[in-house]
Amino acid sequence: MRILTRYILFDLMRVFLLTLTGMTALIFIALVGKEAVEKGLGLGPLLQMLPYLLPQAMQFAIPGTMLLATTSVYGRMSAFNEVVAIKSLGISPWAIVWPTLTLATVVSLGAVLMNDLAVSWGRLGVQRVFIESLEEVVYGRLNTTRTYSDGKLKITVKYVDLDGRKLVEPILEVRDNGGGQSLSITAEEAELYSNPDEGKLVIRLTNFQADGNVKVSHPRTYEHVIALDELSSTSSKNRSPSTFALSEIRPALKAQQKRIKNLEQEMAAGAAFALMTGEFEELSAASWQPQVEEQRGLEGILHRLYTEPVRRWANGFSCLCFVLVGVPMAIIRQKGEFLASFFICFAPILLVYYPLLMFSVGQAKDGALPPVTVWLGNAVLALWGLWMMRRVVRY
Repeated sequence: MRILTRYILFDLMRVFLLTLTGMTALIFIALVGKEAVEKGLGLGPLLQMLPYLLPQAMQFAIPGTMLLATTSVYGRMSAFNEVVAIKSLGISPWAIVWPTLTLATVVSLGAVLMNDLAVSWGRLGVQRVFIESLEEVVYGRLNTTRTYSDGKLKITVKYVDLDGRKLVEPILEVRDNGGGQSLSITAEEAELYSNPDEGKLVIRLTNFQADGNVKVSHPRTYEHVIALDELSSTSSKNRSPSTFALSEIRPALKAQQKRIKNLEQEMAAGAAFALMTGEFEELSAASWQPQVEEQRGLEGILHRLYTEPVRRWANGFSCLCFVLVGVPMAIIRQKGEFLASFFICFAPILLVYYPLLMFSVGQAKDGALPPVTVWLGNAVLALWGLWMMRRVVRY
């Protein structure tokens, strides 16, 4: 029995590692190209991003690689009637399945850690490199498309004089957090430079005119300073819950709960004061709308923080669920074409598992369903795989 176990594990590991290397390389190249095209990065920043992009590539490659390796090994064994021979000796097919399930469990634990590393260290590292290279990115984008926009800041120019690093006839639009235009500045020329150490992006304008709450016109230079944190998701103020490491989520949950409690106490105190003073107009729905919207925003972040750890564990253990489906499917087909077996297994996963995952994650983030429902897709795959494995054992 130990020989059989070693035989399966060696064959599975060989295919898994070889396929993982190739699939990771393909996804890695695609991610690098995506960053280069979307953000207009040069060779230097791209090289700095490589370590941060590798965990993201492996995050996507591991589940599919595990399924491909499983269908390859067990499809070949079934095609060569090795499974029939094992059953004829009175050995249960579970004897050749449990080593793979054990390996898949270990890989799933590693996938959870890789997901955590990719969405926290990886994403924040990519964003940090982008911010440090923002000056080069903006100049490159303006030189090719004459416009640059990131949602909060938009710059449009007539052309760029790269020799003098001058932006000719720039129009600078700075929007507020709600996305509306709050300030528009036009100038004869401008020059920009970033200071990552101080966390600032400085735009120096010459002969400018500003239109906002007040109109300002001046023939001299004016420096408009924008905090780099406002242009990224790396600051604690606007950091997304999806970029928190698992070790950071519990403290973040406590801090968020404290914010909600403080807001509720402020609202209760305000309502009591309005009742005591007889200012009943302060209790109208319109008066409470800002506090209600703030409370909803805080509760939305709280729901996302509750959902995030469950989502990462469920995503990681999709490797085990894929194996539970792939092993019996490959044995039942009794053919050695591992690609055909892979796509036959992956098609239901694509049509059932991922829609269930997106639905449950969305509902859990909105607070409509408890976070544990994120495991719904995994449970469906596991039950389907166990049902097919029952057929393999019986017949």
